[in-house]
Amino acid sequence: MKKNLLNIFLLSVLFLASVHSMAQRTLKTDGVSAPPTLGNGQGKGNNRGTDTSFKHRDDNADTINITYRYFDKNKTNILDSTVNDFNTRFPIPWHNKDLGNLGTATTSFLFNPQLKAGFDAGFHQYDIYNYTLENTKLYQTTKPFTQMVYLLGSNAEQTISVLHTQNKKENLNYSLEYRFINSPGVYKNQNASVNNTRFALQYQSPNKRYHLTLVYIANKNASSENGGTVDYKRLDSLALGNPFELPVRLGLGSVITRSLFNTTVNTGNTYQHTQFLVRQQYDLGQKDSIVTDSSVVKLFYPRLRLQHQLSYKKNSYWFRDVYADSANYASYMGYNIKGNAAGYYDTISFKDSWSNIENELSIISFPDKKNASQFIKASATYQNLVGTFNDSTKNKYYNIFIGGEYRNRTKNRVWDIEANAQLYLSGFNAGDYAAFISLQKLLSKKVGTLQVGFQNVNKSPSFIYNAASAFIVNNRTTYNKENTTKIWANYFNKNLNLSLTGEYFLVSNYLYFDSFYSAKQYASLFNILHIGLEKKFKLAKYINLYSEVHLQQVTANAPVNIPQVLTRQRIAFEGNFYKNLHLSTGLEFRYHSRYNPYGYSPLNGQFYYQSSYSLWNRPDINFFFNFRIKTFKAFLRVENLNTMLPPSGYKSYNYSTLQYPMETTWLRFGIWWDFVN
Repeated sequence: MKKNLLNIFLLSVLFLASVHSMAQRTLKTDGVSAPPTLGNGQGKGNNRGTDTSFKHRDDNADTINITYRYFDKNKTNILDSTVNDFNTRFPIPWHNKDLGNLGTATTSFLFNPQLKAGFDAGFHQYDIYNYTLENTKLYQTTKPFTQMVYLLGSNAEQTISVLHTQNKKENLNYSLEYRFINSPGVYKNQNASVNNTRFALQYQSPNKRYHLTLVYIANKNASSENGGTVDYKRLDSLALGNPFELPVRLGLGSVITRSLFNTTVNTGNTYQHTQFLVRQQYDLGQKDSIVTDSSVVKLFYPRLRLQHQLSYKKNSYWFRDVYADSANYASYMGYNIKGNAAGYYDTISFKDSWSNIENELSIISFPDKKNASQFIKASATYQNLVGTFNDSTKNKYYNIFIGGEYRNRTKNRVWDIEANAQLYLSGFNAGDYAAFISLQKLLSKKVGTLQVGFQNVNKSPSFIYNAASAFIVNNRTTYNKENTTKIWANYFNKNLNLSLTGEYFLVSNYLYFDSFYSAKQYASLFNILHIGLEKKFKLAKYINLYSEVHLQQVTANAPVNIPQVLTRQRIAFEGNFYKNLHLSTGLEFRYHSRYNPYGYSPLNGQFYYQSSYSLWNRPDINFFFNFRIKTFKAFLRVENLNTMLPPSGYKSYNYSTLQYPMETTWLRFGIWWDFVN
């Protein structure tokens, strides 16, 4: 009986797929190709001159070769067509947690310090939602390619995303991405939205000497802040059973509205980030060619590269409360604001804005003319910073820093070496430095790959700890530079579907918050050990178990809040059925051991250390049903099934931190659809 039901379901899905295929064939008569077959798109060598996939292409063919590499990386990647893990497509990684609504502040269960020297404004609670230069993908494609995403969740949560990339010519590619996230939330004054835009362009001159890269990025995070619930224990006694009834600490309840397409932030944070980058390169080197029976392929081997990079960033961080209740601020956060005798609410506002211009000159040498993945780089950068605080006071700063880099990905792909360093010679962050080295070796196809690395960062305190910042921070003083050392090793065996990770941190002069707006520095040296394991177990022909376990150990009394044990287990029925149907369905469990979680301060957007409250949640239980038919992918999830288990009421809710309950049972359904234009 169960087998018959499964066959009926699979046949129903295939029927929908056949309708989709007929629609594609109809469109093809109007000049639109059928769905793409995603190939690896890699050339025959390291030099683009030997890659013929762009020269010999059939515009009437139903296939496409599309690859990408990350900005400032050489490794070529192909698009991910798997459907077994929804979290690889969701903005929030599984090892992060928000405050109970998509778009709100997030932090990681894993120790994850900021390992970057130089200037830092100090606001990172929305980082994972944003497009960055580091996660920018630069594409190469034989045909115009478009990907459309629509994800709908409970309570009118929605995500819309569009990607389009195409090569206008063999030597010119551009891509455009847009993403919109809007989530009204289930609790008062917690509505949030995210807007991301990115444009990237690559151009190479016909003689292969000149390269141009343009990247434009714009992010906006708007998140209302409710300061947490007044009494989470009332969750099981609400008159209408709706969590929106629950009183919260910040925001005027009578004017709180929820909208599907707009987020009005009367009490909360609005962060905006804009970046425009231009990189120009000119190569000196050696010409060559390959003569075949039908054509001559021109080659060029760069030996010396002159590079200029200009980057402009505009960032603003703004918290405001137009209905500030002095009694609530004093009672819940210990912050006194001036009350209004006439019964009106006050407005409080804290805002830091920054413009950042970086001008970098570099010289790059290629020791092996036939291996463009091996190079030595030397650079010098001048940075100009202008800070504006509460739209009035302006401060100007500068930095001069130098850098060096060596990379070598051997032609036989056995060794992969990456090393870089930066030193701030003068300016606001003088004395900062960063050093990084990574060695990776393919031991053998049977044994697997081993990577070891070392990193040391000596950085100035983030600017929020500076007295010039408009945000309220007590105990501001002359803090010492933070120093963090990270030593790690990764092992991966493809045959065993096994990945092992080990990380060891040594931290001194650790800066942190220990209340809503009080900063401290922990001068003593402390260490953190993190061991992670990922393994896929094949339990039966169509049943797999994906197991992930993380163990963390912190020096006693160190001001760090992380659980000792964090795990995710996914058991899935999956396989390739009826040729084109790729299915993965099952249950997902996430669990962390009891620990003291970070508190959260909405006034300055910081997670703070606390030791008075411990958190021991039930395991998060999620059901998932994912499938792919050719280029159409669909994901269905029913999350937080644990809230349906007895006992009922607030005791069934899991919590992000004190007074911040998570969502109850939550439904998400999304589609990812790829097109060849």
